[in-house]
Amino acid sequence: MKIIINESYEDMSRAAANEILQLLQPLPSPLICIASGDTPGGLYKEMVDQVNKKRINTGEWNYVGLDEWMGMNGYVEGSCRYYIDQQLFDPLNVPIKRIAFFDGTASDPEHECERVERFIEAHKKIDIAILGLGMNGHIGMNEPGTSTSLRSHVSKLDPQTQEVGQKYFKSQTPLTKGLTLGMATILEAKDIFLLISGAKKATIARKMITEEISEQLPCTLLRNHPGLKIYLDKEAAAQLPSDNQQ
Repeated sequence: MKIIINESYEDMSRAAANEILQLLQPLPSPLICIASGDTPGGLYKEMVDQVNKKRINTGEWNYVGLDEWMGMNGYVEGSCRYYIDQQLFDPLNVPIKRIAFFDGTASDPEHECERVERFIEAHKKIDIAILGLGMNGHIGMNEPGTSTSLRSHVSKLDPQTQEVGQKYFKSQTPLTKGLTLGMATILEAKDIFLLISGAKKATIARKMITEEISEQLPCTLLRNHPGLKIYLDKEAAAQLPSDNQQ
């Protein structure tokens, strides 16, 4: 586990983008797990800017979405796919065939989960997983108490996740379930980048680093992963133990 603290959100986004691109460029056809949310947005902007500036060839890169709200897909404003299209897929002109993203409107959600798992299997495994941290410690839509053994599955959303998720929508929207990569799938990634920003995440960031590893706090399950990098801005790192505030 490597902890990297940056002065600002912008610095954090830039530093994480630099490391991710360094890891991706030598790979012939990498698979990247993409999370939506407020925190990764700055990272994606930095990645797009650097790809364009340095003329990095991304034509062989592949992507799998971390999660999606049940009943939604990229045509719904506020969906996970909607934001990723705007922030990353459209700016990089990513071909549809190189994307596996949960369709929350699928008539058979379990089959949809199997489809995403088959895409990952076809590309061996995830090379880099980009993750955010939920206020209750969830990773993707793996809520507190979710079994570590689960792969892609339908998740029943915690009340706190339902409440926080309203910020992505212009009006009150029912959010009860989601489709998500499971912890078993995520933990098979070669490298994991966890991005944490803002004072509101300081308490959960501290718990993630210091509390006992448990399914009740899914983010702690990442700690034993040999390729885990935790990027924080100074506000999010404010409550970390002094030996972590380097």
